[in-house]
Amino acid sequence: MPINDLQPGIIFVTGGARSGKSRYAQELALQLSPTPTYIATARKWDPEFQQRIDRHQADRDERWTSIEAEKQISQLPLTGKVAVIDCVTLWLTNFFVDHQYDIEACLADCKQEIENLLQQAGTFIIISNEIGMGVHAETEIGRKFTDLQGWMNQFIAARAHQVVFMVSGIPMVIKQ
Repeated sequence: MPINDLQPGIIFVTGGARSGKSRYAQELALQLSPTPTYIATARKWDPEFQQRIDRHQADRDERWTSIEAEKQISQLPLTGKVAVIDCVTLWLTNFFVDHQYDIEACLADCKQEIENLLQQAGTFIIISNEIGMGVHAETEIGRKFTDLQGWMNQFIAARAHQVVFMVSGIPMVIKQ
């Protein structure tokens, strides 16, 4: 683990799909707190997605407090806590769909949520995906979402005191 001291603010963990982001973030949270909080941002879209949620829930034991929050993460009582927020991609999807694919409105709301979250003195391990590293999306909505994700990742990384990029289960600290 690249961090040994508890600091308020953001630790941003990003990488590709199945790169080990969630496992790393959960291990780090348990290193920083005996009773961390897990913020799940996913909507239950279909049975296959429910299976993914079930798998993630099985990864956590009784030490964890789990909270489901599709959008308003800054309104949760997280002061003084270590919280894993999993994940920005699903969280952005909720705003993107609710804003009828309006990037500007979505970006404004999401940036404000992060700014409001930082008003609390907690340690927030925020997980995201680097979806723009692959092929270009085939649809206009897909390209808009890729842009949104990239801009939001940049925004969060700029406010983080540490950024970790996951590759094949290996954490690479790119900002400390």
